[in-house]
Amino acid sequence: MGAVPELAGARLALFGTPYDGTCSFRPGTRFGPAATRNVSEGIETYCPVCNADLEDVHFADIGDLVLPTADKAAVLLAIEQAADELYSIGVIPAALGGEHLVSLPLLKAAFKHNPDLVLVQFDAHLDLRESFMGSELSHATVMRQISKFVEPSRILQVGPRSGTREEFETAQKFGTYRPDSLTPKELREWVGHRPLYVTVDLDILDPSIFPGTGTPEPGGVSYRELQAWIVSLAGCNWIGWDAVELSPEYDSTQVSSIVSSKIVRTLVLSSLAKPC
Repeated sequence: MGAVPELAGARLALFGTPYDGTCSFRPGTRFGPAATRNVSEGIETYCPVCNADLEDVHFADIGDLVLPTADKAAVLLAIEQAADELYSIGVIPAALGGEHLVSLPLLKAAFKHNPDLVLVQFDAHLDLRESFMGSELSHATVMRQISKFVEPSRILQVGPRSGTREEFETAQKFGTYRPDSLTPKELREWVGHRPLYVTVDLDILDPSIFPGTGTPEPGGVSYRELQAWIVSLAGCNWIGWDAVELSPEYDSTQVSSIVSSKIVRTLVLSSLAKPC
């Protein structure tokens, strides 16, 4: 994608978080970072939607974290420490997932350095369960855990179409839920000039566009809609982002991996755009 392997001078650092230890339906997101990188070799660095080129921005790809996958607590700690180190040297962390639970340690590090942050979640699922299959730490509970330290009024959940009754009641109580009718202009106005973290669960996309995911949900948004939301945030005060839940083994055509790679391209360019 035009990344350099060294951090020196980079404004943003990509790194893989290959973990899928709590996937509830179909595992395989641990292969997501590698698949996103592999197909990127055949993708142009220029993005016509952004009218920007990856060759004009300086960012690094420091590879995948080596995670002790059998130890959930150690995995989460390693991810948090990696993001914390990047914040400490003034580099924006940008994680390639992996399942959505990896967003929890990433947000903990982001919140430590930017306690006034706002969070935009693009997702098919609310992820607001108190626990799932006996655990409070799951990709199905990640937003509930994050809401314990990020004030819900600072969270915007865009596009969820699946969840329990209790999750939707919680989202309505929190005021976090927004349907996919939210316009890019409305999204940009909500973020304003506040420090912005974006988490993209790629299953927000319709399975006809993105079948390579562990929990596909019919009725999703289009690639163009997701692109428009992300591009509307170009020039905002980005402090971090992640793109998660690609399970490439469920799509032999590699279309899902290509979609993931192009969304990552848009995220890089939008998060490094000049402030406006």
